[in-house]
Amino acid sequence: MFPTVSHFIEYLFGVQVPLPFNTFGVFVALAFIAGYWAFTQEFKRKEALGLLHPIKKMVTIGKPATTAELASNAIFGFLIGYKLVYALLNYKLFVSDAQTVLLSLKGNILGGLFFAGLFAYWDHKEKNAHKLPKPKTVEVTQHPYELMGTLIVWAAVWGFLGAKIFDNLEHWDSFVKDPIGSLLSFSGLTFYGGLICGGAAVLIIARRNGIKPLHMLDIGGPGMMLAYSVGRIGCHMSGDGDWGIANLNPKPFNWLPDWLWAYTYPNNVANEGDPIAGCVGKFCNELPLPVYPTPIYEVIVAFILFLILWRLRHLIKSPGTMFGIYLMMNGTERFFVELIRVNTKYDVAGIQFTQAELISLLLFLSGLALVFYSQKNKTKLATY
Repeated sequence: MFPTVSHFIEYLFGVQVPLPFNTFGVFVALAFIAGYWAFTQEFKRKEALGLLHPIKKMVTIGKPATTAELASNAIFGFLIGYKLVYALLNYKLFVSDAQTVLLSLKGNILGGLFFAGLFAYWDHKEKNAHKLPKPKTVEVTQHPYELMGTLIVWAAVWGFLGAKIFDNLEHWDSFVKDPIGSLLSFSGLTFYGGLICGGAAVLIIARRNGIKPLHMLDIGGPGMMLAYSVGRIGCHMSGDGDWGIANLNPKPFNWLPDWLWAYTYPNNVANEGDPIAGCVGKFCNELPLPVYPTPIYEVIVAFILFLILWRLRHLIKSPGTMFGIYLMMNGTERFFVELIRVNTKYDVAGIQFTQAELISLLLFLSGLALVFYSQKNKTKLATY
């Protein structure tokens, strides 16, 4: 396993390069990039088909930087400098435990003040370069795909919060023992929490900019499936604890690699299992029994489902159908992988189930209802 990017570089080239990046975080970033690409393509395609339309906005140009703008840039710059300079001055600590460095209150005051002044000056100079003797209001055209920057930021913020909330609800005992640590930790993220909260934020912003909910949902289906596939690579490569139950069964095919059938996740980032003999460092555990590598199964299945959705988008005409199919595919995939995945189980009236099983079932039924609604109202939605 490769808990950090440095471990991966050392594995490939035999050289230890101390970098403060964990593997899971890098793949989360790549997942957002993949989603950004797919969303943008769909925005442009739907605009070309006349389903989405650019909007006109009135903006004032030629104004100098206001006091509020200078202050906000200075505050942002201070936070950047406060942490960045401290991290560089304590680089060994930053590399070994970047999360603690970033989330602690420790920082460098002089670094913060320098960057505060730099950011404020930068904003002042930029605004002055375009300042007019008399500011004027002009009309600009904003294409739907130009919203992607705003959408991705809000999806990331609310998606992270939702993923943390749902994860802590799923692991309530751990949360009660250390609520602050559980909330601030970058590990332990529940996909469905991110999907629900991040998706809600995207829908609100899209609606405010003239994009109807069903079109926005359809745009998001393929992109979210692709992002999920890419993100799960990070789960597998880092060994974040999102693996399956013990698998002691013989391989069904000799050509199947061991790591694709049953794996012990050595050097996993979750530090789960037994110590590895002779290993020195922070990540020196591996599971006592091999388990189903469920993250890599989800990588493969989710990517196949993305390709299917990417093909179907040209064939589906009624708004809502695409997202309904996405929900059904996502719910089915996650429900079945839960059967061989380690997870907290709830017990209600003698029926045991996991949080993900419950939500995936609800998503499947919601998707089925959305497809039924979309097809039944195809004529009415033709002018949606």
